[in-house]
Amino acid sequence: MSSTSKSPNALSTLIFASRWLQVPLYLGLILAQGVYVFLFGKELWHLLHQANQMGEQEIMLLVLGLIDVVMISNLLVMVIVGGYETFVSRLCLEGHPDQPEWLSHVNASVLKVKLALSIIGISSIHLLKTFIGAGNLGALPACNSEAYLKAVAAVGDVIKCSTMTSDGVMWQTIIHGAFILSAIGIAYTDKLMSGTPSKALSH
Repeated sequence: MSSTSKSPNALSTLIFASRWLQVPLYLGLILAQGVYVFLFGKELWHLLHQANQMGEQEIMLLVLGLIDVVMISNLLVMVIVGGYETFVSRLCLEGHPDQPEWLSHVNASVLKVKLALSIIGISSIHLLKTFIGAGNLGALPACNSEAYLKAVAAVGDVIKCSTMTSDGVMWQTIIHGAFILSAIGIAYTDKLMSGTPSKALSH
């Protein structure tokens, strides 16, 4: 059989080389992760130095905030490492003791499902924080509401208020459910396209 392979022309080479334009984007995400490390340190410092003056609910909300930062940082790592490996160039980590287990079989489809699952995890943390704070619904007036402004005018000072409403809690729950349905849809589509159960859900 004769080979019919052709060497790429200048246009093909240019188009293929354009993938390197994504490198500044991934470097920017690395800097963003540095900002999250700073935010984590600031929140942890606040927790350690104010723990004696906080109630259990306040401490729980701060800890959930720390977990939220960690999960977003994990999402950033997944996008940076997986995205670079998939769309730019190989990282050549075969045999490296710290190579992520999922990186050996990552592709655009698997990465998409993993990102969807990570977003659901982040949304779950935010929803849990909302449910914890929802105990103040009805007990405290909503901030900037008419009842709150009247209470402030009556006492002549700023008072505690609730930053959430029943509608806000309901919509956050609906949006979280939409994230779950989207992830199920993405995983099912991946299963149909590959003809096998999604690898992302088995790891």
